[in-house]
Amino acid sequence: MPESISRRGFLQASAVSAVAASVGSPASRAADRPIPGDIVTPRPERKYQLGMVTYNIAPDWDIPTIIERCRELGLAAVELRSTHKHGVEPTLSKAERREVRKRFADSPVRLWGLGSACEYHSTDPAVVAKNIELTKQFIELAADVGAATLKVRPNGLPKEVSEEQTLEQIGRSLRTVGQAAEAAGVEICCEMHGHGTSEPRHMRRIMEIADHPAVGVTWNSNPVDVQNETIRHSFEMMRPWIRNVHINELTSTYPWRELFTLLRSAGYDRYTLMEIQNLQTQDPKDVMRFLRFYKALWEELSRPC
Repeated sequence: MPESISRRGFLQASAVSAVAASVGSPASRAADRPIPGDIVTPRPERKYQLGMVTYNIAPDWDIPTIIERCRELGLAAVELRSTHKHGVEPTLSKAERREVRKRFADSPVRLWGLGSACEYHSTDPAVVAKNIELTKQFIELAADVGAATLKVRPNGLPKEVSEEQTLEQIGRSLRTVGQAAEAAGVEICCEMHGHGTSEPRHMRRIMEIADHPAVGVTWNSNPVDVQNETIRHSFEMMRPWIRNVHINELTSTYPWRELFTLLRSAGYDRYTLMEIQNLQTQDPKDVMRFLRFYKALWEELSRPC
């Protein structure tokens, strides 16, 4: 990947933005108007908002920069991915945690969640135990800084054991950390992630085993969600547990308008957080320009139509 976003990529983004503006114009909206005499079913309004994950977008931004740029873009919330420059990690002192909490509380940007890489699929019990303990540290951190959610994940199905054994292990681990999260007033959002474990049927099984009110999923907008060009079956399978949503390339073939429509119909009132892949640039102007294009397309794809 080049050090800056390619000229071709920006031309594509510009074209997409122009199309979005055209589709959202008064002339194009006329096609959506009902014919006199038709019975019109009210369309649910969008209750969710756009936010971002720092992963690949803002790994080198500190907290003041994150807040200021999200404010400038009109982004409502952020999920702080672990290991990034913002430095919101379990090693923070109590005073540092209070400072992070205050910065977000005094801003229009919500610290929606922390994004850990804690996972529970390993065949080594010691590794699983270590990840559970680290999760509990992140839960305490989330509560201290005012984050509502903590993202965890599975990362695949080991070949050494049966699929069911791994799903049981992940589910039981999530129940354990869910108990700690509930006590702290935090929600665990298990990302639909990893080869095999990202499949809705497997993630549903994990949720059924976890069976805890403080444990849900982060819908990750994976290609595996799509069956016969629709995500409806996958969405309905996971609907009771969707607590968070990650979105990625809005110019891909993923059925984004369908996802946003399903979220509206479900009454989802949280955030869709952009988690862009391979966005590598050191020029803040390029990043902000790209994100403005992204937001314009999100506005179009997510509007009731």
